[in-house]
Amino acid sequence: MITRKHILFLFITVFTLLITAACSSSTSGADEGLPSEITLDYAYYSPTSLVVKEFGWLEEEFAEEGVEIEFVLSQGSNRALEFLNSNSIDFGSTAGAAALMAKGNNAAIKNVYIYSQPEWTALVTSPESNIQSIEDLAGKTVAATLGTDPYIFLVRALNEHGLTVDDVEVINLQHSDGANALATGQVEAWAGLDPHMARQELETGAELFFRETSFNTYGFLNVREQFAEDYPEVVERVIEVYEKARKWVLENPEETVEIMAKEAQMDESVADLQLERNNFANPIPGSEHVDSLTEAGLVLQEAGVMDEEHDIEKLVESLIDPAFAENVID
Repeated sequence: MITRKHILFLFITVFTLLITAACSSSTSGADEGLPSEITLDYAYYSPTSLVVKEFGWLEEEFAEEGVEIEFVLSQGSNRALEFLNSNSIDFGSTAGAAALMAKGNNAAIKNVYIYSQPEWTALVTSPESNIQSIEDLAGKTVAATLGTDPYIFLVRALNEHGLTVDDVEVINLQHSDGANALATGQVEAWAGLDPHMARQELETGAELFFRETSFNTYGFLNVREQFAEDYPEVVERVIEVYEKARKWVLENPEETVEIMAKEAQMDESVADLQLERNNFANPIPGSEHVDSLTEAGLVLQEAGVMDEEHDIEKLVESLIDPAFAENVID
């Protein structure tokens, strides 16, 4: 027979279990001022992101707090920025100029780390083409991924030679599709991106007919502003892991090539060429990155790609935040 005493005892037992569970859950990452999950992208154009993913260093970094780590593939800066804007990822890998354009469109992001200075884009044509200069592009079809460094590279190249995007027919294709379109003759030129560009160069004899290192903006690791505000220590710890990967890449180029080739399913010779075109110095956002991005922004304004009402210097200042990296990198 159940008495009032039994009911009271049962109630106290259940209540105690609930309190115990609540207390034990307070040891989880979310209740210690940490997110329950951190989502980052990885990208074939960012060797350090591939190394971070390969070795599980972020999982190790947050294992004791029980914070889950999830990786999402970004196929280009445009995808990384879409993921950031939709809160699908917390950290995203983009080109600097692409991040600036997104910032100009009110993207709530900050650049907190430089993962490389690459020459990852050039203007490419097939070996049979008669295109040899920027002027030869007038009236031609050019594949490019809108909102990415290769597209911005195309705009700057045309602008420097007295042309605009209105003088060519831009075919908006994701990077890998643009490479295939060039190889199959569907377009006459392509604003390329490594590793697809390196693969076309080695496997099909594609020609990089216009190269300009200074038009390639830096590789930016961006974070959502709200995430950085809520979890500044997490941002610093993620940067520390990226810094570990950067140093590992410098010390282990052959192993890095193997990882790149495996992830992107490409020949190691392609990965090797891509890696050669990356400079991994100066990971802390600084004056050289500010100057490069400011120059790119002014050119994009002149070309009508960015709103002329923007104060480019202030926009760059609001995007680049070196404080997190300065706190953890010697």
